[in-house]
Amino acid sequence: MPNPKQPTNTGALATLVLVFFFWGFIAASNSIFIPFCKTHFHLNQFQSQLIGSAFYGAYFIGSLLLYLISSLVGYDILNKIGYKKGIIYGLWISVLGALLIIPSANAQSLPALLGSFFIVALGFSLKQTAAQPFAIALGDPSTGSHRLNLAGGVNSLGTTLGPIIVSFFLFGSIGNAAKEVTVTNINNLYLIVASVFALVALIFTFSKLPAGTDDAKFEASKKASISLITLTLLVLLVILIGQYTEVQKLPLLIATLIIVVGVLFYSNLSANKNHDGWGAMKYPQLIYGMIGIFVYVGVEVTIDNNFGALLKTPGYLTELGLDESKISKYVSLYWGSLMIGRWTGAIGVFNLSEMGKKIATIVVPFVAFAIVLFVNHLYGSNVADLLPYAAFVAIAIAAFFYGQEKPVKTLLTVSILATAFMLTGVFTNGILSVYCFMAGGLCCSVMWPCIFSLGVGGLGKYTSQGSAFLIMMILGGAIIPPFQGSVGDAVSMHHSYLVAAACFAFLAWLALKLKTVLKAQGLNFDEQIGGGH
Repeated sequence: MPNPKQPTNTGALATLVLVFFFWGFIAASNSIFIPFCKTHFHLNQFQSQLIGSAFYGAYFIGSLLLYLISSLVGYDILNKIGYKKGIIYGLWISVLGALLIIPSANAQSLPALLGSFFIVALGFSLKQTAAQPFAIALGDPSTGSHRLNLAGGVNSLGTTLGPIIVSFFLFGSIGNAAKEVTVTNINNLYLIVASVFALVALIFTFSKLPAGTDDAKFEASKKASISLITLTLLVLLVILIGQYTEVQKLPLLIATLIIVVGVLFYSNLSANKNHDGWGAMKYPQLIYGMIGIFVYVGVEVTIDNNFGALLKTPGYLTELGLDESKISKYVSLYWGSLMIGRWTGAIGVFNLSEMGKKIATIVVPFVAFAIVLFVNHLYGSNVADLLPYAAFVAIAIAAFFYGQEKPVKTLLTVSILATAFMLTGVFTNGILSVYCFMAGGLCCSVMWPCIFSLGVGGLGKYTSQGSAFLIMMILGGAIIPPFQGSVGDAVSMHHSYLVAAACFAFLAWLALKLKTVLKAQGLNFDEQIGGGH
């Protein structure tokens, strides 16, 4: 007799989605804070992108430290303390970082500001590592992906609202004449952010949530650990060279990209000769998956983090360049585009008929689009120039239908489409170019689950370890945006989006490579998936 399904702890899940919301809220808000800091602290485009580097670099460092310490002690530390406590500790670390932003801004110290953002994201790294398996643990394992879809949808709502709300607190308005921004605006904003984090931490502390643990055995891999430490030390060496010498930033960033890809491929080549001690890294699909996540997160973040500077460029969208206070509606729609795609991807979790599913795949994206427009309208933005973007939503729907929820086919389709959007955006001006760059979000929206499922395919007992390694590759969000920023400083912000086009073209190639690698192992993962990041 089959075991009865474990019911979902809906109360606990409702509390957990708060973390996913604020996680998206803060990450997307960087795109408003970065152009503000560029002006306020008189930074060039490369320097302004270091804010994003500090944020996403912390994800890598946090995940790596957790893995290495667990390897030393011989058990999964997070599993030992429980996912609930892991989320609570992560929230309080983020509270500390948010509070430290205030004196850093008052002192007008960029290094202190970067350190503060690093601490905020360090807390987020711990929260993310704990929240994803916690969501699966709050019910029957067979429906775990459904809960992650819900959490991903709420995360995307946070990324949509974040730029609008932060713009309101920084500039006093969204689409109208802005008041003069002072350090007081920053103080008020991050006092509120710290207070909200603290409130959510207290809710978690006093809620009747399960501790959240699992029985999975921790798999340590000594050679994989050495490889990741080597990668980290080499990247730190490049950072020190950039800090204490006059070497140009662009060659150093190119060297960093070569180091990441080179160390990963060298690790896999070494593992092919002798599997002992390499763990999940002996599987080529994981190495390609790690590089894929690195590039995917990098391009998703770089489109957005450099978008504000592009919109402010005279002659691009407006003759004098867009005022900082009017950037948020475009940034919001970029992140809203990810929400449109992820809400569409979540349709599969509902028990709909084939016809009902097809109708929902057409209706849900336009409902999500309408919500993004309505929220911007509520905050005072004129959304009339965003209405024609509906045509891009329709193109994305056609791509989703063509992909048939198959990871290889979907990844290949949206990567080619995104490459075409980026190239069109680079070689046009005005609102059409803006639409094309924002549409990158529609394509990015379904990439995470495709790359992730292909990367861990066939890993067996190393699946959990492989998942941890894939999450570390959020590091791409720390390296690719400043790389594009350096290209923008050297050439032009407009033409720097060729970097994004190259990233998407690489992901199209990666889809085919992953299919070949998995097929050689007798695996066919081009089947139905769900989820979102």
